[in-house]
Amino acid sequence: MASTPSAATIQKTAARLLGFELRDPQLRAVRAVLSGRDTLALLPTGAGKSAIYQVAGALIPGPTVVVSPLIALQQDQVASLADTGLGAVGHNSAASAAERREAMADLADGDLEFLFVAPEQFASTETMERLKAAKPSLFVVDEAHCVSTWGHDFRPDYRRIDAALAELGHPPVLALTATAAPPVRREIVETLGLEDAAVIVGGFDRPELDLTVRRFTEEEAKRRALLEAATEVSGSGIVYAATRKRVEELVDALRDAGLGGVEGYHAGLAKGRREAAHEAFTAGECRIMVATTAFGMGIDKPDVRFVWHYDVADSIDSYYQEIGRAGRDGDPAEIVLFWRAEDLGLRRFFAAGEIPAEVFEQVAGIVAADGALPVADLAARTELSDTRLTAVLNRLSEAGVVVVDGDSVRVVTSDVDAGVAQAAAAEHAHGELVRSRVEMMRAYAETPGCRREFLLTYFGETFSGPCGGCDNCRDTEAVAEAAAEADPDAPYPPGCAVEHPEWGRGSVLRIEDGERLVVLFDTVGYKTLSLAVVTDSDLLARR
Repeated sequence: MASTPSAATIQKTAARLLGFELRDPQLRAVRAVLSGRDTLALLPTGAGKSAIYQVAGALIPGPTVVVSPLIALQQDQVASLADTGLGAVGHNSAASAAERREAMADLADGDLEFLFVAPEQFASTETMERLKAAKPSLFVVDEAHCVSTWGHDFRPDYRRIDAALAELGHPPVLALTATAAPPVRREIVETLGLEDAAVIVGGFDRPELDLTVRRFTEEEAKRRALLEAATEVSGSGIVYAATRKRVEELVDALRDAGLGGVEGYHAGLAKGRREAAHEAFTAGECRIMVATTAFGMGIDKPDVRFVWHYDVADSIDSYYQEIGRAGRDGDPAEIVLFWRAEDLGLRRFFAAGEIPAEVFEQVAGIVAADGALPVADLAARTELSDTRLTAVLNRLSEAGVVVVDGDSVRVVTSDVDAGVAQAAAAEHAHGELVRSRVEMMRAYAETPGCRREFLLTYFGETFSGPCGGCDNCRDTEAVAEAAAEADPDAPYPPGCAVEHPEWGRGSVLRIEDGERLVVLFDTVGYKTLSLAVVTDSDLLARR
């Protein structure tokens, strides 16, 4: 490979294409990619992850393939490149077959710099043959946390990426995500097969976000508080709710209170209504968007002044990504969690949906009896949804039971029962993690310490409050108590690696009140342990 372009050359390219120069983490990531290294870049929401692959792709001869999970997100990314002079097209189900063929032809002829694809496209033999013929010089995995079963937004189709990379001869890979706790980072690197990966972590601290938790015991009091806050707040913002029904109830309540510019957004709405609501919010015609988590990915509105969670998020990972949509212009923004402990029950219910062992037995049994069969036939016989079946096949593939070749699946082991048991155990471990992440939201809501410290240490960043920008740190008495309890010589400082005799390896995230350790274990997720019990019984070994 030719010598890596200088920082000055990279910045000139960024200024020409994008109209601005790159910040330090972006520049470091681009230089790592241009040096030929596989790269994992973790930057908070709004920090300009797309600028990394846009600049790197422009400077590397040959086409760039960008894996992106949502059609709407792909369309936004293609639109953002329209003025650069670099060809960019989405290869997805929204395009006609003729448009997809034309895109692939342009890619092979060198007339297209960026091809955006959804991960499910890698199941198509025709698509893979065309991609191999195009010989991409850079392979970008956007929203890379979706590849991790430990992540908050695992998408089974993302597990096809490693096989696609191998088939393409493993071109240089750039993986991008806005949120990834340390074990998720490890799994991204391992699953994508990143070699000698450069891991670039941008500062996750967003000091312009003011963090508050408002506590309630009654649902009606919480509803009134939201309506009162909505009448007083200025600027535009997002109110997140857990269900479609709750979204519609809150929209009606806000409108009945005389508020204008209120829209709702959830996956149950017709596509046209969703698009109209999205456009109204982006244009400033909608002041308050009430939405499920279906609204958010790909939003590029810099002046969001508040993000409120009427219902608690399913994890700290999700919460941080959602609140990161506020204050992207650097001006102050208000972050509020309307907390009622009883609301955690709904998240616990959602978290209980792991795939039962008998489903793995059913699928493996059908494939074993046939030896090999089309995935479509397997779906019809099991009556599983595409998403559910993909998740089952991924688990069975990881356990060495089956291999999915294009549109068909076949058994590759003589000990199907052992493989099924391994797949079911992996699914249960993932379920334990999901449930433990819900409990971390409770810990955040009820912590007496600095909320910013809680969030940043969760993501493996060192931070010591008070931050001055959260409700707890404005309570000087609570901050003084927390400072008095801090122990710089703690036997298990945040970030240290530990080993538990039953749960295996883990890493210490934080010390609560000088009395409890929060540890993230690879096998069972987040656990809160008594520091006294741990030290008295030597329960954790430093690694």
